[in-house]
Amino acid sequence: MKWKTVLLGNIVVQDKKIVLPESADARFRPYLGLEQIESGTGAILSYETCSVEAKSTTFAFEDTHVLYGKLRPYLNKVAVPDRSGRCSTEIIPLKPKGVDKDYLALLLRSEQVVNAAMTDKTGSRMPRADMDSLLGLEISVHDSVDAQRQIATRLKTQLAEVETARQAAQTQLKETSKLADAIIFDSIHRSIASVQSLGDVLDEVKKGIGSGWANYPVLGATRRGLAPAKEQPGKQAPKYKPVFPGTVFYNPMRILIGSIAFVDEDDTPGITSPDYVVLQGKAGIVDSRWFYHWLRSSLGEQCILSLARGAVRERMLFNRLAEGEIELPSFAAQQKASGALRELKPMQRAIERQLAEIDLLPQKILAQAFNQQDDDHD
Repeated sequence: MKWKTVLLGNIVVQDKKIVLPESADARFRPYLGLEQIESGTGAILSYETCSVEAKSTTFAFEDTHVLYGKLRPYLNKVAVPDRSGRCSTEIIPLKPKGVDKDYLALLLRSEQVVNAAMTDKTGSRMPRADMDSLLGLEISVHDSVDAQRQIATRLKTQLAEVETARQAAQTQLKETSKLADAIIFDSIHRSIASVQSLGDVLDEVKKGIGSGWANYPVLGATRRGLAPAKEQPGKQAPKYKPVFPGTVFYNPMRILIGSIAFVDEDDTPGITSPDYVVLQGKAGIVDSRWFYHWLRSSLGEQCILSLARGAVRERMLFNRLAEGEIELPSFAAQQKASGALRELKPMQRAIERQLAEIDLLPQKILAQAFNQQDDDHD
C-alpha cells in the first residue's frame, strides 16, 4: 500500500463560516458545544437549541466537515457530524481536500496529531491548539482515497468492538457501585442516625505544602476516583494541597458528574491542584471511606444537587458543601460499613485496571494503522 507525505494543511481547510446568533441561519441550525462531543471517540452525544453558548457567535458546519475541538486538545474531541449545524468557536470545521472524511477524523485522533497540537499550544490553564502550526505538521497518508475508505471502515469496526468492551466493563463497575450504595443505605437504616451539618463533621485541608512534599505525584479526581493528574505544578507547587490516606477530594467544577477521589491506606500520598477541595472526617465522628462512598451515592448526589444553584452551580467549594446535611449513623456503624466497602475494593480495582487497558487500545489501533513502517513491513 503506497503512502505520500504531506502537510496536514494540504488535505484540510479551515472553514470558519460565521453564524450570528440572531440570524435566520442560527434558528435552523442545531447547536453543538465541546461538552457534547465525547473525548477520544468523537461521538456526538446531543445537539442543543437553547443553551447560553448557542446565543453567541458560532461556526456553520455541514455533514461533509470534520469538527476539530481546539480547546484542551489532549481531550481529543474530533467529530464527524451526520447533519448540518453550528458549533462553538472552540470547534473548527475542517473541509477535507482529496482525503476521505472518516479517514481524516481518525488521523486527527491519532497520538501523533494530539502530541503536535499540545506541543504548539497557546495558554497554560486552558490550552488551545495553534491551528496554523498544527496544519503545518508533516504527516504520511495512504495515497488512494479508496484505500483510505477501506482503512476507515476497518478501524471503525475495531474501535466499535473496543467501545463495546469498555461499556461492558463500565457496567460491571456500576454494579459494584450499586453494592456500595446498598452498604451505605443499610448502615444508615440499621443504626440510630442523626442529621448533621456537613460543615460540623468535616475538616477542610488547606492549600500549602512544605518542601517534603515536592517530589510527591500530582493526583486528580475523576469519575473513576483517584488518578494521576495531567498538569504539573511548576512554580505553583507551594500552593498545592496534600492528599494522604483518609482524605477525600473533588474537583469543584466537576463534582456534579462524580469527579471525586479517596486516598486509601495502600495508596501513595500526593499533592493536588489548589483548585480542588480536600476533606477529611472529624476524628471519631466521620469515617472518611464511608463518607467518600456516601458522597458518590444517590444520597450524596441529591445533597450536591440541592446545593448547586444559581451562580455557584458549576463551582462547589467547601463553604457551599458545608451548608448541606447528612444523615449520619453512629461511628461504629460507619466503621462496620467501611470494612464491607474495603472488601469491594479489589473487585473495583480489577475492573478499573481492565478499563485502563481498554482505554489504551484505540491509540494502539490508530498508531498501527497510521504507522508507515508497520504498513511497509506487512
